[in-house]
Amino acid sequence: MCWSATADLVAGTGIAAIGVVCVARVRRVRDLPLAALPLLLGAHQIIESVIWSSGGGTGPATLAWAVIALPVLPLWVPLGALCAARPGARRRLLAPLAAGTVTAVALAYALATRPVTAEIRGHTLGYALDLPRPGILVAGYLLATVGALLLAGDPVLRRLGALAAVGAAVCAALWRLEFVSTWCAFAAVCSVILLARPRPDPATGGA
Repeated sequence: MCWSATADLVAGTGIAAIGVVCVARVRRVRDLPLAALPLLLGAHQIIESVIWSSGGGTGPATLAWAVIALPVLPLWVPLGALCAARPGARRRLLAPLAAGTVTAVALAYALATRPVTAEIRGHTLGYALDLPRPGILVAGYLLATVGALLLAGDPVLRRLGALAAVGAAVCAALWRLEFVSTWCAFAAVCSVILLARPRPDPATGGA
């Protein structure tokens, strides 16, 4: 895939539209955060199309993109999985949620105290932010996002988690400096499988 402003805009619009459908199908309030994930990731890609058009840099679009990619996602995904999970799966999701909370706080502090810059590198975007202990933060990030999906106990979420894990490995191997951007794009595309998730009956709690 050749990433560009047009590619991000078209993909983001399509994924956001699927997110709207996922939200409209929700029958339980506690399923809303998870159902809204494609909507959030689609909007994320649309924001990145603005960064492409502006030539990168440190503008408001770059900061908005980084806020969603860094502190928001590692908190949103495990919290959404925990809310939507059946009672028997909730205890094991506390570890990804704890990891996501700590990671999100550290990343939010980094964004508040350090500048984040976007740079166009061929057909990809790279984001630069001076992070303390990046290895630990990446581990916490992946435990929160991929780990929560794999541990959720829902077949559709496990499938999404497996795809996200494969995508993380591929993006890290092929685009080391552009890992965050390429993996977020991959996760956004994969998130459309949430449309296949059955709608639990509110009367039974989905059990």
